[in-house]
Amino acid sequence: MIESIPRDKPILLFDGVCNLCNGSIQFVIDHDPTGRFRFAPLQSEAAERLLEDVGFHGYDFDTFVLVDGDDYYTKSEAALRVASELEFPWSLAGTLRVIPRPIRDAVYDAVASYRYAIFGRKAQCMVPTPEVRERFVEMDAMGAESDD
Repeated sequence: MIESIPRDKPILLFDGVCNLCNGSIQFVIDHDPTGRFRFAPLQSEAAERLLEDVGFHGYDFDTFVLVDGDDYYTKSEAALRVASELEFPWSLAGTLRVIPRPIRDAVYDAVASYRYAIFGRKAQCMVPTPEVRERFVEMDAMGAESDD
């Protein structure tokens, strides 16, 4: 049996081949000095398992997903929750949550639909540098299969 992925820290799931998404993850890494967040590309088996564990079905690669404990957030809500936890002044972006979510998500969806055309894409998911590798959720974090 494959065990659940530990969710002791919030985990950001992102489109691993999207240049904008990869840049966003690098930004979070650079402005999260306490290492609060962990990461996994949406294309990974770890992300698939994690989304299944929290009951999020029917996802696509057009949304950023924040898994925090047993809860998950998508699109602008996920992005702004992450921003609110970053170092100052970036944490001030969290105040944008006062804007109604349908408006925020409409802007998010517009950017998401053109992100490859504007920012490009990679042929494969990013490979984390050794300095931040421990912050990326890997399949081995899920445990090993058992023959029991």
